[in-house]
Order: sequence, then C-alpha cells, then structure tokens
Amino acid sequence: MKFVIEYQRYAVLALVTLLAVVSLLCVPFSAWFWLPAIVFGALVLVGIHDLRQSRHSILRNYPVSGHIRFILESFRPEIRQYMIESDHDEVPFSRQSRGLVYQRAKGAEDKRPFGTIENVYASGYAWLTHSVSPTVLPDKDFRVRVGGSQCKQPYDASLYNISAMSFGALSGNAILALNKGAKKGGFAHDTGEGSISRYHRQGGGDLIYQVASGYFGCRNEDGTFSAEKFAETAADPQVKMIEVKLSQGAKPGHGGMLPAAKITEEIAEARGIPMGMDCISPAAHRTFSTPIGLMEFIGQLRDLSGGKPVGFKLCIGHRREFMCIVKAMLKTGILPDFIVVDGKEGGTGAAPVEFANRVGMPMHEGLTFVHNALRGAGIRNEIKIGAAGKIVSAFDIAQVLALGADWCNAARGFMFALGCIQAQSCHTNKCPVGIATQDPVRQRAVDVGDKSERVARFHHNTMHALAEITGAAGLSDPRNFMPYHFMFRQKDNEFLDGNEMYPYLPEGFLVSGPEIPELSDWHSRWDRSFAETFAPSEIPFGPFKKREMVHST
Repeated sequence: MKFVIEYQRYAVLALVTLLAVVSLLCVPFSAWFWLPAIVFGALVLVGIHDLRQSRHSILRNYPVSGHIRFILESFRPEIRQYMIESDHDEVPFSRQSRGLVYQRAKGAEDKRPFGTIENVYASGYAWLTHSVSPTVLPDKDFRVRVGGSQCKQPYDASLYNISAMSFGALSGNAILALNKGAKKGGFAHDTGEGSISRYHRQGGGDLIYQVASGYFGCRNEDGTFSAEKFAETAADPQVKMIEVKLSQGAKPGHGGMLPAAKITEEIAEARGIPMGMDCISPAAHRTFSTPIGLMEFIGQLRDLSGGKPVGFKLCIGHRREFMCIVKAMLKTGILPDFIVVDGKEGGTGAAPVEFANRVGMPMHEGLTFVHNALRGAGIRNEIKIGAAGKIVSAFDIAQVLALGADWCNAARGFMFALGCIQAQSCHTNKCPVGIATQDPVRQRAVDVGDKSERVARFHHNTMHALAEITGAAGLSDPRNFMPYHFMFRQKDNEFLDGNEMYPYLPEGFLVSGPEIPELSDWHSRWDRSFAETFAPSEIPFGPFKKREMVHST
C-alpha cells in the first residue's frame, strides 16, 4: 500500500500503457481497436518523453497528467472571464467596461436595468454632479483645434481618438479596420512607433505620426534620425500631427526589440529596416539628450513638416524633469503644440511585470501635474493636452477633460470595438481573434468591413453618450467640464469635490509674483529644474530639506 501511495503520480502513465497493450491484444478481434491503440500508444510515448526531459519538473513527476496543468493555464484568462470574474473585477478591464464597448460597437442596447452594481459608498468611487436645469446638445461632433501660434497647419481633432498601436504589434487587418473606422467616424489614428504601414495608407484616415527612439519611417541605415526621410513621410496629407514619444504608460523608461524572426517584409517596409536583423527600439532618443535639445528637435520637426502640429508623449516619472522641459520651452521660445500624458495604467504591448505594475505615474495624477505645471509657467493656453489610460466611457472622457485634458486617446477601448476578448496573449502571436498577431491565418478572423463599422459606431455612440452626460451637468460643451463637477469618495463616509482633490493652481504662479507658501513643494522643485540638463543639481539623502520660504509683506 505504501508503494502505491508513493508512486500514484505515475498512475495515469501506467493506465494508458495498460490500455495501449489491451487495445493491441484486441486488434485481431476487430480492426477498430487500432484507433485506441494508436491514441493510447501516443500517450505512452508522451509519458516516456516527460520522464526523460529536464525542462519541466511537474512533467517528470506527473507524466501525461501534468499536461492538464499547462492546458488549463493556457486558457486561464478565458476561464476567469466567463466563469469566475464578476462584472466589476478589473483585470485589467472589467466585464462591465468591456460589455459597454461591445454593445456600443455593435449598436446594441447599452442600458442597464435594476440600478448600479457599483459600491457607491466604497473608497475611490467618483460621480458627476448633475444640474436641475439640464441642456440638450444638438451637435455631437466635439472637436478641439490643436496647433499654437508657431503652427501653420492646425488640426481640428476629435475629443476621442485611437491611441498609439503599431503595425507589427497589431495585424494588418486590425490596423486597416481601425483606420477605416477612423475615416468613417472623422477621428484620428495614432500610428504608434512602428511608423506608417500600407494598411494605414489604404485606410485613408487621419494619422498622428509617432516618432520614437527607433525613428522608424525616418531613419538612416545606422538607426539615426533622417531629416530628409522625415520630411518625405510628414508631407503626406494623411498625416495631421507628429508626436515624439519619450515614454509610454506600459513600460516607461524601457526600450524594446522585435526579433528578426518576427519581422515580415511588410513590417520592414513600414519601419525602414532590413530583413534578417533584430529591430531595436532604444530606451532613449539619440537625437537629443537635454530639455533644450528636445525643444530644438520639436522645432526642427515642425519646420520639416511644413508647420504641422508637433508635440510629445510621455508618462510622468521625475516631476522635476518635466519642469526642466517647461523651463526649456520658456528659454528657447519653442513651444510644443500638444503634450499627450499617458498613464501607467495604459498599454497594449507586453511589458515586464515590474514596469507594468510599479513604474510611472497614474494618468489622473500625471495629467493634473502637467496641466498645473503649464499653468504655473503661464503657457497652458498655448499648448493642448491629450490624455490616455483606460478611457472607454463617456464618464471617463468627461472626468479627464475636467482634470485638464483637451482631448482623450484610447487603445484598448478600440481594440474591444474590433472584437478583442482580453485574452492577454498579445505577445504570443496567437491572438484568438486575429488582432494582435502576424499569423496570416489568424488575422483572417478580422473582417475589415464589419470591424471598421464597429470602430466608427463605438466612437459615434460614445460621443452621443458624452453629449448626454454633458447636458445632464447643465453644460453646452464637454470642454466646459471642471473639477468641481465631480465628487470623489475618500472613505466610507467622506468625500471631496474635484476642486479639493484635483485643484487648478494659479496661472503664472511659478514665474511671477510672490511665492505661495502652500505651494512650497512646487517652488522647490521648480528651483531644482534646469533647461540645460535633466540631471539633478544635487542628490538628497534622506528627507529633502526645503529651502527657507520668502514671505511677502
């Protein structure tokens, strides 16, 4: 008995071996026994291989049966979604959020009976304060003009656009469906760092051309920036804005590599890279290394593009470094036309767990900081701000506009509109719905005609919902949302209004007038920022000692 208990883990292998032998012995009585003999014989061979291999300890101890673990693990996300997950568990998007996108993309009923499933008394719950005198907004085509005084070709952008997702990360059919949807709906599509592919051009929709550290689409053979190639790419009338990517929410401060084995001729064509070589995306740009250098690069891109709006995208890390950039704007007189603030909760691409979970500032805090830093420098009215990070509903858009954004971007929201089921297998090239894969067979699942209609319909219905929620607040335009229109619960019995939680700081307080004692942290950080370098003037050990405040009399 002790022997049986100790070696019971081999019971499945013993059983299939016995069944294989019995099946072979029964073959003379019926040829049909060849079928189980082959099946069980194959399992015996699998078991022998499991015992001999050294890669998986589980398989060595549990031959044959150990594979059940790996099979179950392979579709664990689907099991959670369909059988275990509640409607508001966020991993990373709740079933309720995904369902809202699916319904609006399909044009199906998006109403919910029997009241909210949210715990409205839980910490973190937020709500909109509505008006007793609601309004009706007849026009749902909300737009913001992007392009400051230094821009010759401003762009009237929708308040909701497709965020950066590269061809290569997404399939050709997915890119084409997104871009066709953007054209039908009249909104913009960010190319991501993978540059402009044939699928972007075929779609014909408005593009935001992203220039990242790899300079794809505008690079020399050695990977450095090519002004000539950039000018040629940016001259395309389909390109409406140019975005310099400094960092992204999923993995700020982290580069990347596309292995040579995954590079197709179409990817090489779009990125301007050779076949047969790994494609490197460095963590940092090589064209500039200082705040002033960044501003000069933005000025150069604006000139080369014929005056199109040029800005940059980042996830906030060291707040002092962003203030260095603001000081460079003031010193050079070169202002970006826009800044896109990506929250650390954003990201469609695969990232190391440490980066995805613990690096970078969440979007609400990052957006508020950028908005107030520009206000403090007196240049907020010259620069538009876009925001990205899990924005899929009209409430999300309204809240972000209130905190200081001029428009919003979404990546995963539009992926859901394409049919993404959040299988979280984007990095495996085995996306079950053909969106995040280069497998030509798998990507056939994306019907471009149908999915482009869903993308456009999702945008249209979300803008309609935004109009309704704006009217409920008694406003005539969603750009009029302010922090005080929202309330935020802190504890079970306490809440703050948006002005307390995310206040707008005084215009010009960093550059003019007496210092404000309540904002000493801002003044201290501003004094430690320099336009010439991102490096700190000193490295504090222990708590940083603030300098003596100067009080006006």
